[in-house]
Amino acid sequence: MKINTKSFMITQNSPTYFIADIAANHDGEIERALKLIELAAKAGANAAKFQHFKAETIVSKKGFDDLGASMAHQAKWEKSVVDVYRDAELPLSWTERLKAKCDEVGIDFFSAIYDENYLEVLKNDLPFFKIGSGDITWAQMLEKTAIIGKPVFIATGASTLEDVKAAMSILKKHKVEICLMQCNTNYTGNDNNHSFANLRVISEYRKLYPDVILGLSDHTSTPTTTLGAVALGATVIEKHFTDDRTRKGPDHAFSLDSNLWAEMVLKVRELESTLGDGIKRVEENEEESQVVQRRAARVNKNIAAGQQIVESDIIFLRPCPTDAATPHDVWGQGPIVARKELGIGDFIPSTWLKE
Repeated sequence: MKINTKSFMITQNSPTYFIADIAANHDGEIERALKLIELAAKAGANAAKFQHFKAETIVSKKGFDDLGASMAHQAKWEKSVVDVYRDAELPLSWTERLKAKCDEVGIDFFSAIYDENYLEVLKNDLPFFKIGSGDITWAQMLEKTAIIGKPVFIATGASTLEDVKAAMSILKKHKVEICLMQCNTNYTGNDNNHSFANLRVISEYRKLYPDVILGLSDHTSTPTTTLGAVALGATVIEKHFTDDRTRKGPDHAFSLDSNLWAEMVLKVRELESTLGDGIKRVEENEEESQVVQRRAARVNKNIAAGQQIVESDIIFLRPCPTDAATPHDVWGQGPIVARKELGIGDFIPSTWLKE
């Protein structure tokens, strides 16, 4: 499977595609949003992600009032949940300028859409759609998104495998390209969130869905989870992005700033260079090591041409030139006839061995 995003071709073996999730970190200011796009591109992001929703069509004021003020990360918010979401709304009127800025700096513009009315409005502006973890059971939205036919990235935080399978069955029915993303949905920024990342789920997803792109949507504050995910086969990484983690707002505290983002990208690029293609061979930079570290079958006394070389005449010592017999080569060979005179320490040529 391949996902062509416009600026990048994502495959199961491509370099990592980095998504800077700006989300609500624009703080209601388009100039901040444009600045964050520039900073994300400089830090190595391949895409800037936003979120489109209306407060009234994503959260219930009564519902959160009934829950009280102790639920998850919202407990720290100074405003009501509805008011925070209202402040974080992204006006549709920004779309053209945000897209133009992304084009200018050479990265993709896209959005997670949390309002079905926005699907038709934005479908021509986005290279693919993102389904957030919270909407994994919203079957109607999954169906409407998949029908459009563009690739779908779906995060799977706070979900069971049954939830994932149900969502995937809807998406796969419409034969869209899919990026399936492991996720731990906890926005508290706690240091121990790493222990809940459960990155081995990525390996399970590969077994269940060998034809899809895999990714990680992550909310931890260090590169550790990212490196692990890439090592396990993820080629898409999404993390929140800000210019200042101390700013007020729902997403700043658990986002990475420019420096942390750039460090993460650098570490992943270094990791990618170490992963290779999985074919075991003598690498170009270790060809000399193979010679100097391996042992050759050498004689421990002078041997005349035509004389039989028996086991007691052989000692295994470094180095092992490419035309020398190795210990494994002479294993079980029996006597070897010398085709020329050998002196003490000379190696036995591999061409002297029985076919």
